[in-house]
Amino acid sequence: MLDAICLENFGPLQSLQWSGLGRINLVLGENGTGKSFLLKALYTAIRTLEEYRRGDEQSTAAEILAQKLYWTFQCEKIGDLVTKGADASLSLSIDVDKQNFSYKFGKDTTKQITSLQNEVAPRSSNSIYLPAKEVLSIHAIILKSRETDKSFGFDDTYVDLARALRQAPRQGKNYKEFADARKNLMDLIGGRIEHDEDSGRWIFRKGNQRFAIGVTAEGVKKIAILDTLLSNRYLDTHSIVFIDEPESALHPKAISELMEIIVLLAKSGIQFFLASHSYFVVKKLFLLSQQYSMPIPVLSAEPQGWKKDDLLHGIPENSIINESISLYKEEVGLSLV
Repeated sequence: MLDAICLENFGPLQSLQWSGLGRINLVLGENGTGKSFLLKALYTAIRTLEEYRRGDEQSTAAEILAQKLYWTFQCEKIGDLVTKGADASLSLSIDVDKQNFSYKFGKDTTKQITSLQNEVAPRSSNSIYLPAKEVLSIHAIILKSRETDKSFGFDDTYVDLARALRQAPRQGKNYKEFADARKNLMDLIGGRIEHDEDSGRWIFRKGNQRFAIGVTAEGVKKIAILDTLLSNRYLDTHSIVFIDEPESALHPKAISELMEIIVLLAKSGIQFFLASHSYFVVKKLFLLSQQYSMPIPVLSAEPQGWKKDDLLHGIPENSIINESISLYKEEVGLSLV
């Protein structure tokens, strides 16, 4: 499990420290505050640890990391990731299972990272980043852009996800929590997504009916991705899942049910990092935290800096909650006129 994070001069994140992380961790903030940037910074580090020394891979951790940063943030040189105007180097330090992984580099760095320290053992599990937009409709296009065209466009979070979805479903007994989660996911969307090997296309199966992916609801496609990753065993109980805007394209009721499924999977061992600006996400996770006495650390982007809270101790004051309260007061004021 990812236990602690420390970032300095990493793009829009000038200084950030977050420790005492839990199975579910929530990042809140308005658009442009760096929520997605933070999740991608963590994802590149974790995937470096997972690709390092896997199979016959001969690249060093520094070489793998440089490539992950380059293709994830798609900058001309990775030194461009250093916060604009900063005199000091970019640095990232994370603790994984109480062991440290850290690196730093300056603004003139092109593709070679010379300062990297790693105490973390190579990981056999797979972690994944689920972007705000669904990928099934453009699955083949994503793979072609990287594997054939070798061009920028879809960053590594999309490409890694597309490759993970390409793995075929596996038969046999699964973890109980995974099986329960898949049943709940099927109930939520009313069916399952399948890949038609003959046509090379994704379809949505609802009972005996089959629907083209292009006419399937956006929210259904997004939720179905998680079901597929559980079905093909890409994820296991030591995976870390990063979800950007889990509320995107979902009805509030579906958001609520998805949060319940995430809690179920977190109990199995999966660690989640969610970046959101939805009142429904915050409120539902707060209720689940109280119901299961589960700590859910929260990191909120505020004008004065990043604020740390825990939903187990109550809903923290932040711009999302404040705006919801403001709208309620406005409604009450209009009703009294």
